[in-house]
This record gives sequence, structure tokens and C-alpha cells, in this order.
Amino acid sequence: MEHTKITVEATIDAAKSKVWDYYTTPEHIIKWNFADPSWHCPKATNDMKIGGIYNARMEAKDGSSGFDFEAVYTDINDGNSFVYEFGGRQASVVFDEQDGNTKVSVTFDPETENPVTMQQQGWQAILNNFKNYTETN
Repeated sequence: MEHTKITVEATIDAAKSKVWDYYTTPEHIIKWNFADPSWHCPKATNDMKIGGIYNARMEAKDGSSGFDFEAVYTDINDGNSFVYEFGGRQASVVFDEQDGNTKVSVTFDPETENPVTMQQQGWQAILNNFKNYTETN
């Protein structure tokens, strides 16, 4: 079944170089990469090159469930955008500097097990966590 891609966006009050760094560096990824406060991201690795692997462990804080989000980079425009594939799906992330702020746009292929609205809300919540973390650190 063919689905329309989903896009989530946030404008971060920070320079593009900082936003890129906080989005792609494991020491920062573990601080923001979860959709709900009852979850966390205890571990992340990021080999940012074409064919390199991104991996983030996402777990419920109570230990009841968790999963590894793993993706392979297929395109990187350093400091500006990247594309990765995961589980037969694709996502692209674009960093656009606008008057000293940085707009981050994430466009991804939805999966078929959960409603599109739920997926959009989850990815938006993660991006909102990223915005809050980046602006306060």
C-alpha cells in the first residue's frame, strides 16, 4: 500500500551549525530522542557517512519495552541535509537557516501498522524535544 510521506517541522532559536551538531552527535541525541517523558534514549551511535549506520536505543524508563531504531545513510550534504533508510522506509532531514534561527524539516515514509496521525504526532513530539533541548543547552 502506497502512503503519502509525512513531514514534521520545528524552528529552533539557534544557529544552523549548533542545530546540526545537536541533531547528529550521540552525546546530544540521547538527551532528546524520545516522544514521551516516560521513555528515554540510553544509547546512540552515529557513523555519519554514506553507508554509515545510525542507531538509537529507545526504551520505556520502567523497562517494560524498548527497541533499536537503526538506519543507513544514503545521502549527506554536510551541515545542511541528510537522507537515511530504515526498515524499507526513507527519511530526509533538512536544516534551513532563517534570520538566525534554524528550521528543521523531517520527511518520512509512514509504516503501515499504526495510524498516520499517531506517527506524525510521535515524530513531532521527538522534534519538539529536540527544539527544547537545543534552545536550553
